[in-house]
Amino acid sequence: MAKLIDGSVPRFLLVGVLNTLVGAGLMFLLYNAAGWPYWAATASNYLAGGVLSYFLNKYFTFRNRERGWTQVGKFALTVAVCWVAAYGVARPLTAWVLSGQAVKVQENVSMLAGMCLYTGLNYFGQRFFAFRRGKTGG
Repeated sequence: MAKLIDGSVPRFLLVGVLNTLVGAGLMFLLYNAAGWPYWAATASNYLAGGVLSYFLNKYFTFRNRERGWTQVGKFALTVAVCWVAAYGVARPLTAWVLSGQAVKVQENVSMLAGMCLYTGLNYFGQRFFAFRRGKTGG
């Protein structure tokens, strides 16, 4: 059985920093400057970042050389499930904790909290589902 945390964690965090900077910039710009709705702005972050994340995590983080649409589908499913889970929890929890604050403040904090939750969930989803190595894959 694979260890829960291994040498891929530092590489995942490095890729995550790059993705977070690009994705957060896009998400906060679309939400605050362009006036996009909360769900559309957060989804755009993970749609745009997902392309970069797929290639960087596949080849750099997890060093996976498998090919095929099944793996792309598993990656897309991982991103979608993690996004729904993270933002489905972050938004109502933040609204409850910051109930006296303006909606814009609540949603900005929720986007930040959702990114943190998403990153943790996404590591495990990618490692054990999308880019899981077979027994001979090392």
